[in-house]
Amino acid sequence: MTSVGFGTRMRRKLLRVHRAGREAQMILRALGDTDHPVLAHLIPTRRCNIACAYCNEYDDFSRPVPIDVLHRRSDLLADLGVSCITLSGGEPMLHPQLDDLIRHIRRRGMIAGLITNGYLIGPERIERLNDAGLEYLQISIDNLEPDETSMKSLRVLDRKLEMLAEHADFDVNINSVVGAGIPNPQDAYTVAKRAQDLGFTSTIGVIHDGAGQLKPLNHTERRVYDQVKALSKRGYSRLNYFQDNLIEGRTNKWRCRAGARYIYICEYGLVHYCSQQRGTPGVPLETYTVDHIRHHYRTAKSCAPACTVSCVHKASLVDFWRDPQDPATTAPANQRSAVPAGVDAA
Repeated sequence: MTSVGFGTRMRRKLLRVHRAGREAQMILRALGDTDHPVLAHLIPTRRCNIACAYCNEYDDFSRPVPIDVLHRRSDLLADLGVSCITLSGGEPMLHPQLDDLIRHIRRRGMIAGLITNGYLIGPERIERLNDAGLEYLQISIDNLEPDETSMKSLRVLDRKLEMLAEHADFDVNINSVVGAGIPNPQDAYTVAKRAQDLGFTSTIGVIHDGAGQLKPLNHTERRVYDQVKALSKRGYSRLNYFQDNLIEGRTNKWRCRAGARYIYICEYGLVHYCSQQRGTPGVPLETYTVDHIRHHYRTAKSCAPACTVSCVHKASLVDFWRDPQDPATTAPANQRSAVPAGVDAA
């Protein structure tokens, strides 16, 4: 267990209280007004420094999106009323001006989060993220030893976790996984227990297919899933109840608000429902308006019953009880498209 001084513990406690207050304000605002997104995922780069077999969200050649373009996209999201921006990829820490982007997001009054594979974490890098104002960081660790499916192993990343426990002033969540392609599901419990021992929150996800759909778990996978869920005691990140039905082969009846409460902005500046539905609606962020938000808020999605994209579920949760969707405007599942002709990341 990594130990920190009394002063550091008190500072982190105060920061956590402040973050909880901001999160409460975000929820209250969402309850009072349905015409703004709660959460946006913004992609600073599609390139990644590792290659996990199950991932369809990376390449090994893309250039970083220029920082002035990312500032402009952050401003547009702020103008739409977005409460929280999460930076992902690819590997967002490959962007050379990531700290500047986080700082800009915070200046515009939005919550700043980061999803990373953790490989580029170090003491100095963590301090820079602290200074930039990062509030939430998530790392997914898939196994104890790297294999042909995933390089995100506890053996490789454990020292990185100790560095985060010692230096990070932001909240850290460690997500372990079970499901298709994960040969040793019991590793998920070891990962989650290590996260808890270091003072982090832990969640468990289930690997989905290329359309973001979940397959039922076998007996061993279900046992591990239940064990990891029992470890989790706090945090908005625990709101993954929707997986409980899916791992038993049952679908969920819910109102997906993708395109409204949650939006995904790719490296080309296009708005999509989520990472698994790239191409729908595929509208440039510069032209996205409250009319788009209202339309997609009312639009039922045919991919929703077996969806496992947790960020969309969580962002839609504030509206589960109201505003039935119109089946006449049902959006088709998985309408991916190539990058439109003439669209450039810059």
